[in-house]
Parts: sequence; C-alpha cells; structure tokens
Amino acid sequence: MTITNAETTAASVPSQSTYQTRVADYWNAEENPVNLELGKIDDLYHHHYGIGAVDRSALDEGPGSGADRITAELHRLEQAQAELLASRLGDLSPTDRVFDAGCGRGGGSVVAHLRYGCHADGVTISRKQADFANEQARKRGIDDKVRYHHRNMLDTGLETGAYAASWNNESTMYVELELLFAEHARLLRRGGRYVTITGCYNDAYGRASREVSLINAHYICDIHPRSEYFRAMARNRLVPVHVEDLTADTIPYWELRQQAGHLVTGIEETFLNAYRNGSFQYLLIVADRV
Repeated sequence: MTITNAETTAASVPSQSTYQTRVADYWNAEENPVNLELGKIDDLYHHHYGIGAVDRSALDEGPGSGADRITAELHRLEQAQAELLASRLGDLSPTDRVFDAGCGRGGGSVVAHLRYGCHADGVTISRKQADFANEQARKRGIDDKVRYHHRNMLDTGLETGAYAASWNNESTMYVELELLFAEHARLLRRGGRYVTITGCYNDAYGRASREVSLINAHYICDIHPRSEYFRAMARNRLVPVHVEDLTADTIPYWELRQQAGHLVTGIEETFLNAYRNGSFQYLLIVADRV
C-alpha cells in the first residue's frame, strides 16, 4: 500500500521542539555502518543492541573475512533482541494493529508482522528513515500491512484505541516519559499490551554517572532513571506485568562489538563500564493498558 498524498502532507512536518528538530537532523544525516552493514545481511534494519551468548567461532580463523563473521554475529544478537520484544506483545492475530514508536529504519515492525501477520504502523521523526522503511516494506511485498509515518511519537494523529500492542525499542530516551506513555495509553485498546526495551540509569547508584552522561552526549539523548518509567506508567494506566533485567545478557554483544574494528563507534567502552559499575541497566518492561 502506498501512502496517500493526504497522509504524506499531514506527516511532512511533525510538530516538534527545537531539541526534537536536532534529533531529527541527527537521524536524517546518520549513515552509521553499525546500523547499515548489519541490516544488509537480510534487509532487517534495526537501531538497537543485541542480547545473548556470543558464538565465539565468529572470532576464529576460517572461510570468509573475520569482519563479515563478526558483522553477522552482531546482527544475530540484535535480531534475538527484536524477537524477544516481539514475543512479549501478547496473543496477536493477523487482524490486529500494532504501533512501533521510534521505529528507525523499520526492522521491529517487520519482525512483529512476520511473527503474527498483524498490521503495523511505525512512526519516526526522521523523514529519511520513514522513506527508507516504506521502501523496504514495498520490496518485501508487505506494504499493504506494514507502513511507516514521518510523525512525532508523542503526537501521532493515529486512531485512538485502535492498537492491540505497542512498543518502544531503545527510543524512550529521546522524549518525556509522561507524554510518551499518555500517547501509548491513548492508542492502545483496553487490555492492550505495551513493551519497552531500554537503557536506564540505576537509581540505587545515585545520580546519573559520568558514563551515562557520555552516552547522552554521544546520541543527543536524555537517559531516564529506572524509577521514572514506573511512575509515568502508573500515571497513564499502564500496569507492569513483567520486568526483566537484560544487563548481563547485553554485555556479550558490547564485548564483541568492541572487537569489530570496522563497526566501532567509540562508545563501546563507555557502555561496558556503565553496565559493569552498576550505574546503567538494560531493562525489558511489559505492561497492560487498564
């Protein structure tokens, strides 16, 4: 399905703050190999990290270049993260609609559609990402069920109560949680499921650590404390039913990425230090809309 002219016009200039304009400019200009080279393997383009044990053979001598094997292993780990999130979206049917907030280049929406056959709407503040993701859906022949919109995830204009499930995958740190969860609560039907996988700073550590501040500067984001997720959810009719600490599960991904010279961005050691000193956590939160 192609986007109509009316829809394109409505989405052409999403309402946004000066900060959000900077974020949009960042992602419109972004051409990072750690996102693009991994996605080229199977045309599933993610903008998040990975989980699970590393297959150490990726580092061994063998057929093909070591760089190619490491790239493939990193993509396998990020795909495992996407599959974990999708598995928590509930008992969905092909007639259900799901919402991907901060969809990036669209990989998560495709994963959900392939798993459940459902309709998916992804929203990104980056025009470039939305156009790229829609082209990928067209190439797969799923553009009648998977669509991407150049809009603000805090004010999507999508139909109230129309969605059985929604999620953020590593995109909550770009917005105010109160406004974000209010929009998810509006979009979800009663009993709908919300899922997020996110990095957050650990309240028990104290204030945001130096490492967290460096990550914020690197990605132009504002990482929230763990406690604020639960406070903001409670204020917006989202009741957690499952919380899982994935910190130990993501460290192997970062250790491998640190050895992927062709993909290193310079932030790898900071992430590892933050996870290891306890100031930063990688959480999965599943909540029901009541």
